[in-house]
Amino acid sequence: MNRRERLLRALTHKDGPVPMDFGGTAVTGIHVSVVAALREHYGLERRPVKVIEPYQMLGEVDDELKDALGVDTTGIYGRTTLFGFALEQWKEWQAPWGQTVLVPGQFNVTVKGKDVYIYPEGDTSVPPSGHLPEGGYFFDTIIRQPPIDEERLNPDDNTEEFGPVSPEALAHFAREANKAAASGRGVIANFGGTAFGDIALVPGPFLKHPKGIRDIAEWYVTTAIRQDYVHAMFQKQIAAALLNLEKIHAVVGDKVDAVFLCGTDFGTQSGQFCSTVAFDELWLPYYKKMNDWIRRHTTWKTFKHSCGAVEPFMEHFIKAGFDIINPVQCSATGMDPRALKEKYGDRLVFWGGGIDTQKILPFGTPAQVREQVLERCAILSTQGGFVFNAIHNVQARTPVANGVAMVEAVREFNGQRA
Repeated sequence: MNRRERLLRALTHKDGPVPMDFGGTAVTGIHVSVVAALREHYGLERRPVKVIEPYQMLGEVDDELKDALGVDTTGIYGRTTLFGFALEQWKEWQAPWGQTVLVPGQFNVTVKGKDVYIYPEGDTSVPPSGHLPEGGYFFDTIIRQPPIDEERLNPDDNTEEFGPVSPEALAHFAREANKAAASGRGVIANFGGTAFGDIALVPGPFLKHPKGIRDIAEWYVTTAIRQDYVHAMFQKQIAAALLNLEKIHAVVGDKVDAVFLCGTDFGTQSGQFCSTVAFDELWLPYYKKMNDWIRRHTTWKTFKHSCGAVEPFMEHFIKAGFDIINPVQCSATGMDPRALKEKYGDRLVFWGGGIDTQKILPFGTPAQVREQVLERCAILSTQGGFVFNAIHNVQARTPVANGVAMVEAVREFNGQRA
C-alpha cells in the first residue's frame, strides 16, 4: 500500500494504517523554527527553510523531511500568500528569534523598535497589514477598516477579492497538481475563494486599501444585525466560486484527493460564536451549493476547518456536505474524541485531533506525547476515517524530542496493527 492509498482508505472509512499529514495545509503545518530543528534531528542538509505561509510563519515540509517523518500527504497551496505576494524569488531573512529563513521576494518588512511590520503585496508605501510583536513568532493582522457609514455600506466592498481565477493561478494549479500526483502521496489542495467569512480573510491583509466591513469584532456584529449584507456578499462569492471551481477542475482533474474549502471558525474554547440556527441561515446554503457541485463533478473530498467547541455543529457540517473536519480540538468543551467518533465517525473523517498542541506537545514529556498519540489513534482510527495531525499547527518552541515522539508513536501504532 503506497502513501496515497493510505489516505484514500482513511477518506473512505476503511481500516488500514493511519495516514499522517504535516505541511499539507495552512492549518496542519509546522512552524519554520521547528521544521529546522526536525531537519537537524534527522540528519538532513542544514539550509534555510522556506516560509511558505508567512502569516503563521509555517515552514516548508519538503520531500526529504516528509520521508523522514513518514508523511503521507502533499499540499497544493495558492500562488500568493495571505499578504498578497507570490511564493517566488526566494531570499534570506533573519527572523527576530535568530533563525535565517527563506522568504518570498516581495516579503518586505519594516522594523520599529523590536516590532516587525509586513505589507500587502510587499508595498511599503501603504499602511502595513501585519505585525510581528517583540517576542512573537508569527504575524497578527492589523485592522485597517475605514469608518462605517451605514447609509453607504456596499456588500461589493467585501467581495472585491472574490473574482475570476486568473490564468496565472490556473497554470500554477496545473503545475502543482502534476507535481503532487507524481509524489505518490495523497493530495490536498487549497484553491482559495471558497471560505465564507473566514476571520483570517475578513480584514483583507492582502489588500492595499480594504473597504467594507474589515474589523473582526464588527464582522461578528454584522452576522447578527446586518444579515442581508452578509447574504449579498455570500451570493456574489458563491457565484464566483462555482465558476472558478469548474475552471480549476478542468486543469487539475482527479489528481486532487481532498480540497480545503473553508477555515471559518465557529467555536471558542468553551462555546460557539453563533447558534446552529444562525449557521443554517447564513452559511449552510452556500456551503451546500459548493459541496453539491464538487460531489457531482469531482472525486474530491471536502475539508472543513473549525477550531473550538464545535460538536453542536457536527450534524450541520454533515448536512452542508463536508466530508472532513479539522482540527478536532479535543481540549475544547464537548469535544471528547471517543464521543465524537461514536456519534459522527461513520460520516465525518477526523483530520487532526492526534495530539494536544496547547499543553501536551509543547509542554509535556516525550512519554506523555507518546501516550496521548497512541490513545487518540486507537480511538479515532477505528474503521478508518482518521488522518493523523496535531490539533492545528505545531507551534514555535515545541521541543524537537516531543515532535519526534509524536511521529514515532504513529509509526508504533501502525506497526502494532500490521
